[in-house]
Amino acid sequence: MRKTFVNALIDLATNDERIVLLTGDLGFMVMEPFIERFPNRFVNVGVAEQNMVGVATGMAESGMIPYVYSITPFAVLRPYEFIRNGPIYHQLKVRIIGVGAGLEYGHDGISHFGIDDIGVLRVQPGISIFAPADYQQADSIFRKTWDMRGPIYYRLSKDEKSVVPNLSAAFEIGEAQFIENGNDILIVTLGTIALEAAKAIELLKISGVHASLLMISSINPPPLASLSQILPKFKKIITAESHYINGGIGSMIAEFIAEKSLHCTLIRCGIDHIPNGQIGHTEYLLQTFGIDEKSIAAKALSVLQGKNI
Repeated sequence: MRKTFVNALIDLATNDERIVLLTGDLGFMVMEPFIERFPNRFVNVGVAEQNMVGVATGMAESGMIPYVYSITPFAVLRPYEFIRNGPIYHQLKVRIIGVGAGLEYGHDGISHFGIDDIGVLRVQPGISIFAPADYQQADSIFRKTWDMRGPIYYRLSKDEKSVVPNLSAAFEIGEAQFIENGNDILIVTLGTIALEAAKAIELLKISGVHASLLMISSINPPPLASLSQILPKFKKIITAESHYINGGIGSMIAEFIAEKSLHCTLIRCGIDHIPNGQIGHTEYLLQTFGIDEKSIAAKALSVLQGKNI
């Protein structure tokens, strides 16, 4: 999605001179097309993410639209207070790009895991949060949200090739995408784990189970109308996300079920402990934490058989 982001940003910046790009000494071999096109609208702040957000806040206050780019934990956690006190409290158009969401930097150790970013930002009502499922939807999200009021956090994958079946880049602000229709169980997913969930649905069909897939890419604003329409139809619901089970869509769906007094079983699939010493490539970590296609399918079958209740 990184190249998708840069290509979309070049198009947007061509038509709006307010757009600038800042990086925390990352993104090279990706950002060059923007740098070559707009050398005076690019700033490498260095390994100083708090300062990067501070600079972006000043730029936004002056009428610019700054995009700040880094790996997910460095884009969100390190400058978190700066994000809250600046762009959020003052409703400024700072755009935060967090790359390598979830476990995609798994080989670099837990300091590089992006597994709590949704949780810490979702509590802030003044920031929009979008998590595209594939590069096609990412392009759609960038072009539909770039000029929104207030700050935005984009949770991006490094995947530039995979496509979620039947999604076709669909996206609307404050809505979820219902892209598979089965009556037995509902799988609700976030971001690129939708790819694993879609594969899990195909595995379930072999066992005679027909699942539905609801993909949430708009976290703030939340897709309340979509949830109101779809969740009451199901007695069994699973959430799957490359994130801690607390704070992400597992929490979002649990809150909705409780507030609407829905009568259903919810099982949350995600990371439920500190991953000390657990590092490796993304596929290995998805299996380790039970959020790969086989694990999601097995969890669905277990729930339907009355286990884990």
